[in-house]
Amino acid sequence: MAEHVEAGRMKVFALNSNRPLAEKIAKAAGVELGKSTIKHFSDGEIQISIDESIRGDELFIIQSVSDPVNTNLMELLIMVDAARRASAEKINVVIPYYGYSRADRKARSREPITAKLIASLLQMDGVSRVIALDLHAAQLQGFFDIPVDHLQSDRLLASYFEDNPEMADDNFVVVAPDHAGVSRARRLAELLGAPIAIIDNRDDTENSAHPDAVIGDVKGKRAILVDDIIDTALRITVSARALKAAGAADVYACATHAVLSGQATERINESPLEKVVFTDSIQLPDEKNSDKFVVLSVGELFGKAMDLIYHQEPVDSLFHKALKQHKQ
Repeated sequence: MAEHVEAGRMKVFALNSNRPLAEKIAKAAGVELGKSTIKHFSDGEIQISIDESIRGDELFIIQSVSDPVNTNLMELLIMVDAARRASAEKINVVIPYYGYSRADRKARSREPITAKLIASLLQMDGVSRVIALDLHAAQLQGFFDIPVDHLQSDRLLASYFEDNPEMADDNFVVVAPDHAGVSRARRLAELLGAPIAIIDNRDDTENSAHPDAVIGDVKGKRAILVDDIIDTALRITVSARALKAAGAADVYACATHAVLSGQATERINESPLEKVVFTDSIQLPDEKNSDKFVVLSVGELFGKAMDLIYHQEPVDSLFHKALKQHKQ
């Protein structure tokens, strides 16, 4: 008679990209962060050691592929290799921000599809599952031949506007900063019970955004621009000015990932945006902070998802519960 083998323990490890978020995720999942040592040598090489036994355990490795993108990616790949060689039973990678996600297709001749390359590297490294947040395109899930749990922050972002007593009038209009963002705007609009509008920006490059017009009624309304990533902040600030010119009373912005490269913070500070709401999927350096920023944590969302995955329960129950709470 075969002996019963107990399921491996749940262990959570954090790398260097976003330690504060990793601590919140571990707390929400009800576990302590595992012990590991990460060293960066003067020539740029990385050495990682796992400082406790993980044999037969189910691991969750937390790492955003954010600035410095290539360093954080290598940390993740090296950690996965260490875990596999240490006989972990399952290796789940938790990627709050999936770097290179915008390189998801060949827009021009002789271009790479780097988002697919990252997926291939993770699979070849021995990853069992990927848990990601608001991928730039949902189709990125198809780049993997392993399970992908695609979490979304819509309800979290909507809660800021719903629960803010200063916005009790519900005079919202949700605005897509370009035609490609209409589906994202529609999801948030449905949660807020608001109409949508579209910035008629026909340039597909954020660095040269020049909106032609606003499609929809925004006059006298509280406009909420919604996007998945704020990088240079050029598109979101130009869109905010277009909305003010069209008669919007106030303009807010919300996004999942605050990349905020270059002069993004300065652009936002000088723009008519009242507040910019985003999640802590990327750790925000002090020098990039602003009084206009509102940061909401996705720690509980990831922690609950990880707990459900570990106990082999469907993750969609997390969204159903969130939706039920949202409607109360």
